[in-house]
Amino acid sequence: MAARDHIESLHLAQRDFYAGGSGERLRELLTDDIVWTIPGRNAIAGRYEGIEQVMAYFERRRELASRSFQMQTREILAGEGNHVAALTDGRATLGGVERRWSTVGLYRVRDGRIAACWLLPLDAEEFDRIWA
Repeated sequence: MAARDHIESLHLAQRDFYAGGSGERLRELLTDDIVWTIPGRNAIAGRYEGIEQVMAYFERRRELASRSFQMQTREILAGEGNHVAALTDGRATLGGVERRWSTVGLYRVRDGRIAACWLLPLDAEEFDRIWA
Protein backbone atom coordinates (compact mmCIF):
# COMPACT_ATOMS: atom_id res chain seq x y z
CA MET A 1 0.00 0.00 0.00
CA ALA A 2 1.37 3.44 -0.92
CA ALA A 3 1.88 6.05 1.81
CA ARG A 4 -0.88 8.11 0.18
CA ASP A 5 -3.31 5.22 0.65
CA HIS A 6 -2.43 5.05 4.35
CA ILE A 7 -3.42 8.69 4.81
CA GLU A 8 -6.68 8.23 2.93
CA SER A 9 -7.49 5.20 5.12
CA LEU A 10 -6.56 7.16 8.25
CA HIS A 11 -8.78 10.08 7.32
CA LEU A 12 -11.72 7.77 6.55
CA ALA A 13 -11.30 6.06 9.93
CA GLN A 14 -11.05 9.43 11.69
CA ARG A 15 -14.24 10.66 10.00
CA ASP A 16 -16.06 7.55 11.20
CA PHE A 17 -14.68 7.90 14.73
CA TYR A 18 -15.45 11.63 15.01
CA ALA A 19 -19.03 10.89 13.91
CA GLY A 20 -19.40 8.43 16.79
CA GLY A 21 -17.79 5.22 15.50
CA SER A 22 -15.99 2.79 17.78
CA GLY A 23 -12.44 3.67 16.77
CA GLU A 24 -11.37 0.06 16.19
CA ARG A 25 -10.34 0.68 12.59
CA LEU A 26 -8.57 3.91 13.59
CA ARG A 27 -6.57 2.11 16.27
CA GLU A 28 -5.52 -0.57 13.75
CA LEU A 29 -3.96 2.08 11.51
CA LEU A 30 -1.66 3.49 14.23
CA THR A 31 1.57 2.08 15.67
CA ASP A 32 1.62 1.32 19.40
CA ASP A 33 4.37 3.93 19.91
CA ILE A 34 2.76 6.67 17.78
CA VAL A 35 3.55 10.32 18.57
CA TRP A 36 0.94 12.95 17.63
CA THR A 37 1.89 16.62 18.02
CA ILE A 38 -0.53 19.56 18.04
CA PRO A 39 1.05 23.02 18.40
CA GLY A 40 -0.40 26.07 20.05
CA ARG A 41 -2.10 27.25 23.18
CA ASN A 42 -5.48 25.60 23.09
CA ALA A 43 -7.46 22.76 24.63
CA ILE A 44 -6.08 20.11 22.26
CA ALA A 45 -2.45 21.29 21.97
CA GLY A 46 0.23 18.92 23.16
CA ARG A 47 2.44 15.97 22.38
CA TYR A 48 0.62 12.67 22.71
CA GLU A 49 2.82 9.59 22.98
CA GLY A 50 1.60 6.04 22.56
CA ILE A 51 -1.64 4.61 21.23
CA GLU A 52 -3.61 5.19 24.44
CA GLN A 53 -2.73 8.90 24.67
CA VAL A 54 -3.42 9.45 20.97
CA MET A 55 -6.79 7.71 21.15
CA ALA A 56 -7.66 9.75 24.26
CA TYR A 57 -6.74 12.91 22.30
CA PHE A 58 -9.08 11.84 19.48
CA GLU A 59 -11.85 11.14 22.01
CA ARG A 60 -11.37 14.55 23.64
CA ARG A 61 -11.50 16.31 20.28
CA ARG A 62 -14.67 14.40 19.38
CA GLU A 63 -16.33 15.38 22.65
CA LEU A 64 -15.27 19.05 22.47
CA ALA A 65 -16.89 19.21 19.03
CA SER A 66 -19.96 17.25 20.20
CA ARG A 67 -19.34 14.73 17.41
CA SER A 68 -19.75 17.47 14.79
CA PHE A 69 -16.09 17.44 13.71
CA GLN A 70 -15.71 16.79 10.00
CA MET A 71 -12.61 16.75 7.85
CA GLN A 72 -12.08 16.97 4.11
CA THR A 73 -8.74 16.00 2.59
CA ARG A 74 -7.89 18.48 -0.17
CA GLU A 75 -4.45 17.38 -1.32
CA ILE A 76 -1.87 14.75 -0.46
CA LEU A 77 1.83 15.12 -1.20
CA ALA A 78 3.74 11.85 -1.16
CA GLY A 79 7.15 10.91 -2.48
CA GLU A 80 9.13 7.71 -2.39
CA GLY A 81 9.91 7.91 1.34
CA ASN A 82 7.95 7.31 4.53
CA HIS A 83 6.57 10.83 4.98
CA VAL A 84 3.33 12.18 3.60
CA ALA A 85 1.82 15.67 3.84
CA ALA A 86 -1.95 16.17 3.67
CA LEU A 87 -3.74 19.49 3.33
CA THR A 88 -7.03 19.05 5.18
CA ASP A 89 -9.97 21.31 5.96
CA GLY A 90 -11.75 20.92 9.28
CA ARG A 91 -15.20 21.96 10.37
CA ALA A 92 -16.98 21.63 13.71
CA THR A 93 -19.61 23.29 15.83
CA LEU A 94 -17.92 24.53 18.99
CA GLY A 95 -19.83 26.54 21.57
CA GLY A 96 -22.82 26.65 19.23
CA VAL A 97 -20.80 28.26 16.41
CA GLU A 98 -19.70 26.47 13.24
CA ARG A 99 -15.96 26.94 12.85
CA ARG A 100 -13.65 26.14 9.93
CA TRP A 101 -9.87 25.79 9.64
CA SER A 102 -7.18 24.23 7.46
CA THR A 103 -4.11 22.25 8.45
CA VAL A 104 -1.22 20.40 6.94
CA GLY A 105 -0.61 17.08 8.62
CA LEU A 106 2.89 15.71 8.19
CA TYR A 107 2.76 11.96 8.76
CA ARG A 108 5.43 9.29 9.12
CA VAL A 109 4.42 5.81 7.96
CA ARG A 110 6.20 2.75 9.35
CA ASP A 111 5.43 -0.89 8.68
CA GLY A 112 2.16 0.02 7.01
CA ARG A 113 0.82 2.13 9.89
CA ILE A 114 0.97 5.76 10.98
CA ALA A 115 3.87 6.26 13.42
CA ALA A 116 3.79 10.04 13.84
CA CYS A 117 1.83 13.15 12.96
CA TRP A 118 2.75 16.80 13.25
CA LEU A 119 -0.33 18.96 12.72
CA LEU A 120 0.41 22.42 11.31
CA PRO A 121 -2.52 24.87 11.27
CA LEU A 122 -2.39 27.31 8.36
CA ASP A 123 -3.66 30.08 10.68
CA ALA A 124 -2.24 29.23 14.12
CA GLU A 125 -3.93 32.09 15.96
CA GLU A 126 -7.36 31.23 14.57
CA PHE A 127 -6.79 27.53 15.33
CA ASP A 128 -6.03 28.47 18.97
CA ARG A 129 -9.24 30.55 19.13
CA ILE A 130 -11.32 27.75 17.65
CA TRP A 131 -10.02 25.11 20.08
CA ALA A 132 -9.67 27.46 23.10
